Amino acid sequence: MTDFFTHCWRSARSDRLTAWLLAGCLLLLGSLHVARAQDVSDVTQLRLERTSEGLVLYANVHLVLPAAVEDALLKGVAMVFLAEADLVRHRWYWSDKKVASAQRHMRLAFHPLTRRWRLNVASGPMTTNSLGLALNLNFDTLDQALAAMQRISGWQIADSSMIDNDTTLKVEFRFGLDMTQLPRPFQIGAFGQSDWKVGVSASQQIGPEGSR
Repeated sequence: MTDFFTHCWRSARSDRLTAWLLAGCLLLLGSLHVARAQDVSDVTQLRLERTSEGLVLYANVHLVLPAAVEDALLKGVAMVFLAEADLVRHRWYWSDKKVASAQRHMRLAFHPLTRRWRLNVASGPMTTNSLGLALNLNFDTLDQALAAMQRISGWQIADSSMIDNDTTLKVEFRFGLDMTQLPRPFQIGAFGQSDWKVGVSASQQIGPEGSR
Protein backbone atom coordinates (compact mmCIF):
# COMPACT_ATOMS: atom_id res chain seq x y z
CA MET A 1 0.00 0.00 0.00
CA THR A 2 2.85 2.40 0.89
CA ASP A 3 4.50 1.73 -2.47
CA PHE A 4 1.20 2.50 -4.19
CA PHE A 5 0.81 5.94 -2.53
CA THR A 6 4.48 6.73 -3.11
CA HIS A 7 4.09 5.91 -6.81
CA CYS A 8 0.94 8.08 -7.08
CA TRP A 9 2.63 11.02 -5.30
CA ARG A 10 5.65 10.81 -7.59
CA SER A 11 3.39 10.56 -10.64
CA ALA A 12 1.36 13.63 -9.58
CA ARG A 13 4.51 15.63 -8.89
CA SER A 14 5.88 14.63 -12.30
CA ASP A 15 2.62 15.70 -13.97
CA ARG A 16 2.73 19.09 -12.23
CA LEU A 17 6.35 19.59 -13.26
CA THR A 18 5.51 18.70 -16.86
CA ALA A 19 2.59 21.16 -16.83
CA TRP A 20 4.81 23.94 -15.44
CA LEU A 21 7.47 23.27 -18.07
CA LEU A 22 4.86 23.27 -20.83
CA ALA A 23 3.37 26.54 -19.60
CA GLY A 24 6.83 28.09 -19.45
CA CYS A 25 7.60 26.99 -23.01
CA LEU A 26 4.31 28.40 -24.29
CA LEU A 27 4.96 31.71 -22.54
CA LEU A 28 8.47 31.87 -24.00
CA LEU A 29 7.20 31.10 -27.51
CA GLY A 30 4.54 33.80 -27.15
CA SER A 31 7.15 36.35 -26.09
CA LEU A 32 9.39 35.41 -29.01
CA HIS A 33 6.45 35.76 -31.42
CA VAL A 34 5.63 39.25 -30.12
CA ALA A 35 9.28 40.33 -30.27
CA ARG A 36 9.61 38.96 -33.82
CA ALA A 37 6.44 40.79 -34.91
CA GLN A 38 7.79 44.07 -33.53
CA ASP A 39 11.04 43.58 -35.47
CA VAL A 40 9.33 43.12 -38.85
CA SER A 41 8.46 46.01 -41.16
CA ASP A 42 4.87 45.93 -42.34
CA VAL A 43 1.89 47.95 -43.57
CA THR A 44 -0.36 47.72 -40.53
CA GLN A 45 -3.31 49.55 -42.08
CA LEU A 46 -4.39 50.45 -45.62
CA ARG A 47 -7.75 52.07 -46.30
CA LEU A 48 -9.23 53.73 -49.39
CA GLU A 49 -12.08 56.21 -49.54
CA ARG A 50 -13.96 57.72 -52.47
CA THR A 51 -14.74 61.43 -52.13
CA SER A 52 -16.23 64.04 -54.43
CA GLU A 53 -12.68 65.17 -55.28
CA GLY A 54 -11.18 61.74 -55.94
CA LEU A 55 -9.66 58.72 -54.21
CA VAL A 56 -8.08 59.21 -50.77
CA LEU A 57 -5.64 56.84 -49.06
CA TYR A 58 -5.04 56.24 -45.36
CA ALA A 59 -2.14 54.06 -44.21
CA ASN A 60 -0.09 53.17 -41.15
CA VAL A 61 3.36 51.71 -41.67
CA HIS A 62 5.66 50.02 -39.17
CA LEU A 63 9.17 50.45 -40.54
CA VAL A 64 12.15 48.94 -38.72
CA LEU A 65 15.34 50.85 -39.51
CA PRO A 66 18.47 48.69 -39.83
CA ALA A 67 21.41 49.68 -37.63
CA ALA A 68 23.38 50.98 -40.64
CA VAL A 69 20.59 53.37 -41.63
CA GLU A 70 20.01 54.65 -38.10
CA ASP A 71 23.76 55.12 -37.58
CA ALA A 72 24.03 57.17 -40.77
CA LEU A 73 21.08 59.32 -39.68
CA LEU A 74 22.69 60.01 -36.30
CA LYS A 75 25.85 61.11 -38.12
CA GLY A 76 23.87 63.77 -39.98
CA VAL A 77 23.22 61.98 -43.28
CA ALA A 78 19.73 62.89 -44.54
CA MET A 79 17.53 60.03 -45.75
CA VAL A 80 14.62 60.32 -48.15
CA PHE A 81 11.72 57.91 -47.81
CA LEU A 82 9.24 57.45 -50.62
CA ALA A 83 5.55 56.56 -50.47
CA GLU A 84 4.05 55.50 -53.80
CA ALA A 85 0.50 54.61 -54.77
CA ASP A 86 -0.49 53.26 -58.18
CA LEU A 87 -4.15 53.04 -59.13
CA VAL A 88 -4.79 50.26 -61.64
CA ARG A 89 -7.86 48.92 -63.43
CA HIS A 90 -8.20 45.23 -64.23
CA ARG A 91 -8.70 44.32 -67.89
CA TRP A 92 -9.62 40.72 -68.68
CA TYR A 93 -8.50 41.05 -72.28
CA TRP A 94 -5.12 42.67 -71.60
CA SER A 95 -2.71 43.57 -68.81
CA ASP A 96 -3.98 45.83 -66.04
CA LYS A 97 -4.02 49.54 -66.89
CA LYS A 98 -2.40 52.13 -64.60
CA VAL A 99 -4.99 54.86 -64.14
CA ALA A 100 -3.10 57.20 -61.81
CA SER A 101 0.07 57.39 -59.75
CA ALA A 102 1.07 59.51 -56.76
CA GLN A 103 4.25 59.98 -54.75
CA ARG A 104 5.14 61.50 -51.40
CA HIS A 105 8.81 62.23 -50.66
CA MET A 106 9.87 62.53 -47.00
CA ARG A 107 13.34 63.78 -46.12
CA LEU A 108 14.45 62.91 -42.58
CA ALA A 109 17.52 64.58 -41.11
CA PHE A 110 19.16 64.94 -37.70
CA HIS A 111 20.79 68.25 -36.72
CA PRO A 112 23.59 67.58 -34.20
CA LEU A 113 23.81 71.22 -33.06
CA THR A 114 20.16 71.48 -32.04
CA ARG A 115 19.78 67.73 -31.31
CA ARG A 116 16.46 67.84 -33.17
CA TRP A 117 14.98 65.96 -36.11
CA ARG A 118 13.53 67.64 -39.18
CA LEU A 119 11.06 66.06 -41.58
CA ASN A 120 10.40 67.65 -44.98
CA VAL A 121 7.42 66.36 -46.96
CA ALA A 122 6.86 67.08 -50.67
CA SER A 123 5.09 65.60 -53.68
CA GLY A 124 8.27 65.60 -55.79
CA PRO A 125 11.96 64.70 -55.42
CA MET A 126 13.88 66.67 -52.81
CA THR A 127 16.25 69.33 -54.14
CA THR A 128 17.89 72.36 -52.59
CA ASN A 129 15.32 74.62 -54.25
CA SER A 130 12.30 72.49 -53.35
CA LEU A 131 13.05 72.24 -49.62
CA GLY A 132 11.69 75.72 -49.07
CA LEU A 133 8.36 74.70 -50.63
CA ALA A 134 8.02 71.44 -48.67
CA LEU A 135 6.08 70.94 -45.45
CA ASN A 136 8.61 71.25 -42.60
CA LEU A 137 8.15 69.52 -39.25
CA ASN A 138 10.50 69.37 -36.24
CA PHE A 139 10.72 66.67 -33.55
CA ASP A 140 12.69 66.05 -30.38
CA THR A 141 13.24 62.32 -30.95
CA LEU A 142 13.66 59.88 -33.82
CA ASP A 143 10.65 57.86 -32.67
CA GLN A 144 8.43 60.94 -32.91
CA ALA A 145 9.69 61.73 -36.42
CA LEU A 146 9.21 58.13 -37.59
CA ALA A 147 5.69 57.99 -36.14
CA ALA A 148 4.69 61.11 -38.08
CA MET A 149 6.36 59.90 -41.28
CA GLN A 150 4.77 56.45 -41.16
CA ARG A 151 1.22 57.67 -40.63
CA ILE A 152 -0.46 58.80 -43.87
CA SER A 153 -3.86 60.41 -43.54
CA GLY A 154 -6.14 61.84 -46.21
CA TRP A 155 -3.68 61.53 -49.09
CA GLN A 156 -5.48 62.13 -52.39
CA ILE A 157 -3.88 59.79 -54.91
CA ALA A 158 -6.24 60.36 -57.86
CA ASP A 159 -8.66 63.04 -59.06
CA SER A 160 -12.31 62.21 -59.57
CA SER A 161 -11.88 62.71 -63.34
CA MET A 162 -9.50 59.73 -63.43
CA ILE A 163 -11.89 57.32 -61.71
CA ASP A 164 -14.65 55.26 -63.26
CA ASN A 165 -17.16 54.93 -60.43
CA ASP A 166 -18.65 51.77 -61.96
CA THR A 167 -15.35 49.87 -62.01
CA THR A 168 -13.45 47.88 -59.41
CA LEU A 169 -10.00 49.38 -58.92
CA LYS A 170 -6.87 48.27 -57.11
CA VAL A 171 -4.29 50.41 -55.33
CA GLU A 172 -0.70 49.15 -55.07
CA PHE A 173 1.02 50.93 -52.17
CA ARG A 174 4.77 50.99 -51.46
CA PHE A 175 6.80 52.70 -48.73
CA GLY A 176 10.55 52.60 -48.23
CA LEU A 177 13.97 54.21 -48.36
CA ASP A 178 14.72 55.89 -51.69
CA MET A 179 18.26 54.75 -52.47
CA THR A 180 18.49 57.05 -55.51
CA GLN A 181 18.38 60.13 -53.26
CA LEU A 182 21.20 59.07 -50.96
CA PRO A 183 24.53 60.94 -51.22
CA ARG A 184 26.60 59.40 -54.01
CA PRO A 185 29.20 57.71 -51.72
CA PHE A 186 26.41 56.04 -49.76
CA GLN A 187 24.69 54.85 -52.94
CA ILE A 188 27.88 53.07 -53.98
CA GLY A 189 28.54 51.61 -50.53
CA ALA A 190 24.93 50.55 -49.96
CA PHE A 191 24.45 48.85 -53.33
CA GLY A 192 23.63 45.19 -52.78
CA GLN A 193 23.76 45.55 -48.98
CA SER A 194 20.78 43.97 -47.24
CA ASP A 195 21.17 46.42 -44.33
CA TRP A 196 20.03 49.21 -46.62
CA LYS A 197 16.96 47.48 -48.03
CA VAL A 198 14.11 49.18 -46.21
CA GLY A 199 10.63 48.88 -47.67
CA VAL A 200 7.12 47.45 -47.40
CA SER A 201 4.19 47.08 -49.79
CA ALA A 202 0.50 46.25 -49.79
CA SER A 203 -2.46 46.35 -52.15
CA GLN A 204 -6.20 46.77 -51.79
CA GLN A 205 -9.21 46.78 -54.05
CA ILE A 206 -12.06 49.27 -54.00
CA GLY A 207 -15.36 48.38 -55.60
CA PRO A 208 -17.77 50.49 -57.62
CA GLU A 209 -19.28 53.50 -55.89
CA GLY A 210 -22.23 52.47 -53.76
CA SER A 211 -21.17 48.81 -53.51
CA ARG A 212 -20.64 47.05 -50.16
